[in-house]
Amino acid sequence: MAAESSRPIIVQSDRTVLLEVNSPLYTEARDALARFAELEKSPEHIHTYRITPLSLWNAAATGLTADAILEALTRFGKYDVPANVRSDVCDYVSRYGRLKLVRDGDDLLLISDDVPLLAEIAHHKRFVGFIKAQRDAHTLVIDSALRGHIKQALVQFGFPAEDLAGYVDGAPLAVSLRSETRDGATFVLRPYQREAVDVFYAAGGVKGGSGVIVLPCGAGKTIVGLAIMDRLQCATLILTPNTVAARQWIGEIIDKTSISPDAIGEYTGQRKEIKPVTVATYQILTHHSSRDGAFPHFQLFSERDWGLIIYDEVHLLPAPVFRITADIQARRRLGLTATLVREDGREEDVFSLIGPKKYDVPWKELEHQGWIATAECHEVRLPLPGEVRMAYAVSEDKEKYRIAAENPLKLDALRTILSKHPDDQILIIGQYIDQLLTIREIVDAPLITGKTSVRDREALYAKFRTGEINRLIVSKVANFAIDLPDANVAIQVSGTYGSRQEEAQRLGRILRPKRNGLLAHFYTLVTRDTKDQEFAAKRQLFLTEQGYRYEILGSDDLASYRPVTFQLNGRVVDPNALPEPR
Repeated sequence: MAAESSRPIIVQSDRTVLLEVNSPLYTEARDALARFAELEKSPEHIHTYRITPLSLWNAAATGLTADAILEALTRFGKYDVPANVRSDVCDYVSRYGRLKLVRDGDDLLLISDDVPLLAEIAHHKRFVGFIKAQRDAHTLVIDSALRGHIKQALVQFGFPAEDLAGYVDGAPLAVSLRSETRDGATFVLRPYQREAVDVFYAAGGVKGGSGVIVLPCGAGKTIVGLAIMDRLQCATLILTPNTVAARQWIGEIIDKTSISPDAIGEYTGQRKEIKPVTVATYQILTHHSSRDGAFPHFQLFSERDWGLIIYDEVHLLPAPVFRITADIQARRRLGLTATLVREDGREEDVFSLIGPKKYDVPWKELEHQGWIATAECHEVRLPLPGEVRMAYAVSEDKEKYRIAAENPLKLDALRTILSKHPDDQILIIGQYIDQLLTIREIVDAPLITGKTSVRDREALYAKFRTGEINRLIVSKVANFAIDLPDANVAIQVSGTYGSRQEEAQRLGRILRPKRNGLLAHFYTLVTRDTKDQEFAAKRQLFLTEQGYRYEILGSDDLASYRPVTFQLNGRVVDPNALPEPR
């Protein structure tokens, strides 16, 4: 064990954990913490994590024990772990699974060896509407139709139930993965994809069948979904963020499975096909025109005997879909995401209704294995011009952010960055359409916004993939589920306030492995000493937790800056350290 002075962690009695960035054990300690704690702040020298009930329950669901958590805190801690924290870790981890939902014939039962706990639930007004009867001191009979609702209530009560009640098989569907794609390329599951499938499937037992798989963008979450379909052999409903994503799923199904195109339906704003495999969008499901708030497309959930429902980008799941998901707990449910972070704070609903985190792997681990690209992150800090500072000073907070985000000096910085990547495939990403329209005129590149038709979006993405164009300007509509494997530079000119999941998704656009060791570069342009810089620090939290560090560049640094462009023999080669060409 390392000497106490060199250990990088201080565990505090309020369940916060301080991590020293400059410690030689920083990386190892960060990876350990990420399994059971949430990163709250990440300034230069000390990062702050917090251990929460939900972070511990997700850890417990992956098989992590209280002893293993306390061992990590002790191994990396400068001081003894406070007694109350030790007690809290043991208590909260033990709560997961102390209550179990099981099936007995047609009855749904809530069982526990903790008789006082079950008695408290039986007499608590929160659970009156869920309980049909009490069989004995260890068993409550629950209304089967309210399986999801009681799971939500139990999480809020502080004792999440382990759901072992099983699932319907769904209508049978023959599915097999191809050994070659349609164009003749060899297709096999990567080791971590196979492991994720095995963990979710759990040999077909009641311990598997629902939960969330967390993998970086570009790591093949769609492939994991297809492999689970292959294991389950049943009719499947797939929910996606938008029509482009839906069509990419359909393309992958056709390319990598034996499923006939005739058996695949698209259920979007443009088509309403219901087939044994149906791919729908969240937008169409939540569309409603009547004032009574009814969602006519929710009928899709009962149109077929689905054996599996896949929630792509589950961190984007709209609130109304949570509501219908609470009613379909007998269907197997798979959530796919790069981050469990939700900006609306509804991580508990993902946990209770989709399922706990079942599989997670650090982004940097997959980078080291070569499955995703090595990425260099840069924050370019720019001053606010004098003529704009007064307008910023007297504006309301929301307008302050927009003024700072649209800093005109970002246009000069953008030109400079583009000049350093003349041959690269570049995405320019922003929040404000007026800003993007100005950039379109300056760099003479096509722009995709929410108003761009699906057909035009797909055509532009295709041109970018083939290299016909090497610069593309995109609004937030391109945050999710676009497949641009050769994109290796992303320049973020403005973001959605402090959205951590958006930052992760935007970096994810450039993380597919590159040819010949080419590196990916993510630039975010930030106005110094403004709301823009404050929100940027929050946006970067999740990626910092994954091991990415942002190199800070001032406006004066850009002119002489030479980007790292490739790896040589597995080592990043820094052109700033190379002699100038003669």
